[in-house]
Amino acid sequence: MSDMLLIALYAFAGAAASGLAGAGVLRLIRRRSLTASLAVVAAVGVVAMLAGTLAVAWAMFLSAHDLSVVTTVVAMAAVVSLATALLLGRWVVARSRELALAARSFGDGGDFAAPVGPATAELEHLSRELAATSAKLAESRERERALETSRRELVAWISHDLRTPLAGLRAMSEALEDGVAADPHRYLRQMRTEVERLNDMVGDLFELSRIHAGTLALAPTRMSLYDLVGDALAGVDPLAREHGVRLVGGRIEPVPVEVDGKEMSRVLGNLLVNAIRRTPADGTVAIAAERSAEGVVLSVTDGCGGIPEDDLPRVFDTGWRGTHARTPPAGAGLGLAIVRGIVEAHQGRATVRNIPGGCRFEVVLPTAVS
Repeated sequence: MSDMLLIALYAFAGAAASGLAGAGVLRLIRRRSLTASLAVVAAVGVVAMLAGTLAVAWAMFLSAHDLSVVTTVVAMAAVVSLATALLLGRWVVARSRELALAARSFGDGGDFAAPVGPATAELEHLSRELAATSAKLAESRERERALETSRRELVAWISHDLRTPLAGLRAMSEALEDGVAADPHRYLRQMRTEVERLNDMVGDLFELSRIHAGTLALAPTRMSLYDLVGDALAGVDPLAREHGVRLVGGRIEPVPVEVDGKEMSRVLGNLLVNAIRRTPADGTVAIAAERSAEGVVLSVTDGCGGIPEDDLPRVFDTGWRGTHARTPPAGAGLGLAIVRGIVEAHQGRATVRNIPGGCRFEVVLPTAVS
């Protein structure tokens, strides 16, 4: 038993010395290619076995012939091990380079395409992660392009809508100043109307900036949808009469919700005003509120004739006004963007879909906790 223990100690001592030397070499070349590291690992294994064998041979006083035989066997094993390590290292490095080249497409704005061919489990996992990251980056780039388009349209339309009333105010003020206004009171009323339009536009921009900045402070209270819808209908009734549009609010369930009354009144007001302005005279705008499996659904249905299918995904984008909404009364394209922002701040969602003769805007809100 003592002889076996002594042999084990000699073998361990020789192998440990080789292992420590190999660890030092690996530390020195840790920034080099994986091929070099694998070659060192294979060499350490063979050298450790050779050192242990030589130590045991020296302790056991083996003959020179037996020692040469053992050394030859170990040398052949070293050759095979090094060759295998080099082949494996070159293959892994080649796959890593292919993966690196494919990953460069991220910087060029392209999509990641995984290299064709077998790979280790780790490289395959990395490839899947890169593909998932590529998909997320593509979505992010698409959102960024859409936002940039919306910003450009918003700036263009806001500039146009600001220029028109400002030019009118300037002309009317000059006419009053020069004393050439035939009806000063009419001019003053028109100036007040234009100022109110500008004030509403600035208010919409301020509200939208708070939504985008995430600083929209909500003060939710428990209230009935019946009261909320009733107040909204009363607020837009004069506009509906002016446009000859009928307001219908027959399907209003007294469902309790926890919302910010002021902000939700703005949501309903924007939806109703948008519907009234796009519904022809003698048309109908209907509002409904009812429970559903998803929560509470508020819907506003108009008679605008429908929205082109290509425009439906952009209805709630900032600055969108459609192809037929270029006149100042249509607003600056902020109303529906504000609607979506306020609804999402209430943990809800806003959608739109076409129906025969018009379209339906729906707002889904969480049901109030009993």
